[in-house]
Parts: sequence; C-alpha cells; structure tokens
Amino acid sequence: MHLNRSVTVAGFWLGTVLPIVYLPVIFAGIDSVQRLSLFVALLSIHVLALIVGHDYSGSRSR
Repeated sequence: MHLNRSVTVAGFWLGTVLPIVYLPVIFAGIDSVQRLSLFVALLSIHVLALIVGHDYSGSRSR
C-alpha cells in the first residue's frame, strides 16, 4: 500500500513540474524529427504522470 501512495505522489509532482522541462524544447523550436520525438515523449510522460497522480490527496484543499 505504501508503494502505491509513493507512486501516486511521484506522479502528481512529476505532472506538476514536467512542463518546466518541455518548455525549453518549444522555445528552441521543433525543427527536426529528434526534437519532435522528444516533445511527444515528454508530453506522453506528462499525461501518464497526471493520470497516475490524479488521486493524490495532498492536491485537494481541506
């Protein structure tokens, strides 16, 4: 049960912080297949992190 909570917490925080990581890719320009692949991979990881971290209880006001 503790592992499940840890994964949820990690997913929440990864989903919160990850946009900071892929913004430089956007600003540098997506002008090659490698950068496009990187951008799509980062967006996919972001969506997965948001799904996994959706049930994090620390994100809701009490």
